[in-house]
Amino acid sequence: MVKNYFKTAWRNILRGKGFSIINISGLAIGIVCSGLIFIWVEDEWNYDAYFPNKNNIYMVKNQQVEGASVVTIPYTPGPLAIAMQADIPGIKNIARTNLSTKVLFSAGDKSLYKEGCFVDPSFLTLFHLPFLYGNAASAFYQLQSIVITETMAKNLFGEINVTGKQLRVNNKNDYTITGVIKDLPENISLKFDYLMSYALYEKSNTSLQDWGNQLITWVELQPRTNVNAINKKLSTFVHDKQSAITNEKMMLYPLGRLRLYNTFDNSGNETEGRIKYIRLFSIIAGIILIMACINFMNLATARGEKRSKEVGMRKVLGATKGKLTLQFMGEAVCLSFIATLLAVVIMYLLLPLFNTLAEKNLSLHLFYPLHFSFLIIIALACGLLAGSYPALYLAAFKPILVLKGLKIKYGGEEFVRKGLVVMQFAASVIFIVCAIVVYQQIVYFRQRDIGFNRQNLIYSNINGNMRKKFAAIKNDLIASGAAENASLSISDVLTGGYSSDEFSWEGKNPGKPVLVSFETVSPEYINTTGMQLVAGSDFDANIKNDSNRVIINETLAKLIGRKDIIGSLIDAGNQQLTVTGVVKDFTFGNVFKAPVPAMLIPDTTNVYTLTIRLKKNADLKSSMAAITKVMKADNPGYPFEYKFLDNDFDAYFKTETLTGKLAGVFSALAIIISCLGLFGLAVYTAERRTKEIGIRKVLGASVSGI
Repeated sequence: MVKNYFKTAWRNILRGKGFSIINISGLAIGIVCSGLIFIWVEDEWNYDAYFPNKNNIYMVKNQQVEGASVVTIPYTPGPLAIAMQADIPGIKNIARTNLSTKVLFSAGDKSLYKEGCFVDPSFLTLFHLPFLYGNAASAFYQLQSIVITETMAKNLFGEINVTGKQLRVNNKNDYTITGVIKDLPENISLKFDYLMSYALYEKSNTSLQDWGNQLITWVELQPRTNVNAINKKLSTFVHDKQSAITNEKMMLYPLGRLRLYNTFDNSGNETEGRIKYIRLFSIIAGIILIMACINFMNLATARGEKRSKEVGMRKVLGATKGKLTLQFMGEAVCLSFIATLLAVVIMYLLLPLFNTLAEKNLSLHLFYPLHFSFLIIIALACGLLAGSYPALYLAAFKPILVLKGLKIKYGGEEFVRKGLVVMQFAASVIFIVCAIVVYQQIVYFRQRDIGFNRQNLIYSNINGNMRKKFAAIKNDLIASGAAENASLSISDVLTGGYSSDEFSWEGKNPGKPVLVSFETVSPEYINTTGMQLVAGSDFDANIKNDSNRVIINETLAKLIGRKDIIGSLIDAGNQQLTVTGVVKDFTFGNVFKAPVPAMLIPDTTNVYTLTIRLKKNADLKSSMAAITKVMKADNPGYPFEYKFLDNDFDAYFKTETLTGKLAGVFSALAIIISCLGLFGLAVYTAERRTKEIGIRKVLGASVSGI
C-alpha cells in the first residue's frame, strides 16, 4: 500500500512538471533561508560554548551612579580580585587582565604586531586554555615569560613547537616563550594572540594597587553557588574596603550573556543586545517557510478539479477519506524532501556569499546530529503543513458529484486561496518596509553632525620614539606634502579617553556626581580632527603655556551654567583648570548616544595615539607611501600600521548594516516566493480557460488583447 502511494505520488509529480517545479523551487528557497538563518543563529547562540565551564564563569561589572544615571562598565579596581577571593566564599578561581594591547614582536628578521594582554596565571586554568606545548602551571614561572597561539608561532617561526625560544617585544626586552596554545574558535569573547604575566604589568604600573578602575576581572564560581547572594555582598564591597568610594556597585555578569545581552539602560538594568536580532531573523525564517508552504496549498487546491475523478474512482473502489488524506499528505512530504535535497545543494553554493555578508566563517556540517535533525524536521514540517489543507480538501470530494462531471465547489477554496496570496504579499511588503526603516536609521546616524571631520583621518598606535620625536615627525609629515597636520591623544577621536566624576566647579551640587569624559591631547588636536571652536581660543603651540588650561564641549558648558564660561575654573582635585575655549559637541565613545560632558586637556605625557590628517584630494596611494617613508625614517625598527577613522566609524554600524542587508535579501526572496505562487496560479488559470481563449481568438481577439 505504501509503495503504491509513493508510485502515485511520483507519477503525479512527473505529470505536472511545471507545477511541481514551482512547488519544489518555492519550498527550496524557503528552506535555504531558514537553513542559513539557523546556522547563523546557532553560531550566535553557542558563543563561548567552547569553554566547558561556561555556566560558572562571570565577568565583574562595575555599576557607577552618576547623578540620576547608572553607568555600567567592565573596568574594576586592581585589588578587587584578591579581596574577593579572601572574603567571599564560593569563588573557585579568579583572574585579572588588562585591556587588550597591540605590541610589536620580533624574531630573527620577522616583525609583526599582535594583540593580547597581561593576565594572572589563574586565567589559564579558569578558561581551560588548551596547551599544545608547555603547561598552565609553569607558564609564568618568571616575569618575562610569554604564551602565544599556534598561528602566532607559525607567523614568527614557521613552526609550532617554539617553547624556550626568545621573542623581542617592542625592540626592547626579550621574553621567553613558555607555552603555545591551540588557536581558539572565532565565536568566543576572548580575543588574543599572546598572554604575558600580570605580575610584570603590576610591577611597572603601581597605580594598579589603588582602587581606581583599570582592569577586567573574571570569576569562576563553585558549582551551585548562589550568585544572587554574592552580588548582594558585592553591592557594597568596594565601599566597605574604601569608604570614600560611595557610587560604585560591583556585580557578577554571566559569560553566557556577554554576546547576546550585555547592554544596560540608564538605571543599570540589563536590556536586550544581539538577542533581538536572533529573534527577528528566526521569525523571518518562519514566515518565509510559511509563505513557501502557502504556494503549495494554493497550487494543490487550485488543481483539485484535475484530480477529482481520481478521488471519485478511489472512493468508489473502497478508499476511505483517511487513506486518501494519507496519500495526499505523503505526496506533499515527498515534494518537501525533494525540495530539501535541492535546498542543501543551494546552501552549499551560497554559503561563501552568506559568510561574506554575515562576516563569519560558518559551515553546514550536514551530518552533525543537530543539523541533520533540523533538515529532517523542516522537511516533515513543510510537507505536513503544506499538504494538510489540500489533502483534506481533495479527500472530501463526493464521488457521485465527481463521476457525474459536476463542477465542484467545496470549503470556500477560492476565498482561502486568495486570502493566502494576500497574506504572502502583505508579508513581503512588511519585510520591505522593515528593510527601508533600518536603512534610514543607518543613514541618519551616519550623516548626523558628529562634531569633527572624519574624512581623511588616519591614526596609529604610538610606539618606539614617536612620542619623544613627535615635533620632528609632524614637521616631516607636513613637509612630505601628504599630511596637513598631526596630533597626539590618549585614543582615537571616536573611541574617547577616560571618564571621572571627581571634577567640580562653582555652583555644582556636591551630592550629585557628574561623569565627565576627558582626553589628554597635544595642541594640534582640534585643528587635526576638524573640531569647531564656538567660544574662546585654541591651545597655545607651546604646551607648557597651557598646563592648567582646558577646552570643554557645549554640553559641559551648559552644565556649568555660566555666561562668562571663558576663564571659569574647574577643580580637578590636585589642580585648578581654567576654561580657555568651548568646542562644538562631538561624538565621544558612542556614536548612537547624545553628546556627553567632555573636556580636552593639553598633556602629552600619557598619550597612546598618533592622528594624521591627510591632504584633501591627494592621491591616497602616494600619500600613504610618503607617510610610511617618514615614519620609517623617524621611528626605525617599528613597522607603521594605521587605520582609517572612516572605516572605524562605519564599523559602529556593523550590526545594523548586517541587519539591513539580511532583511533586504530575505525581503527579495520572500517576493520571489510570492511571485512563484502567483505565477503558478496565473498559469493554471490560463490553462483552465483554454476554450474561452480559443473562442475569443476565433472572434478576432489578439494575443496582446487576451
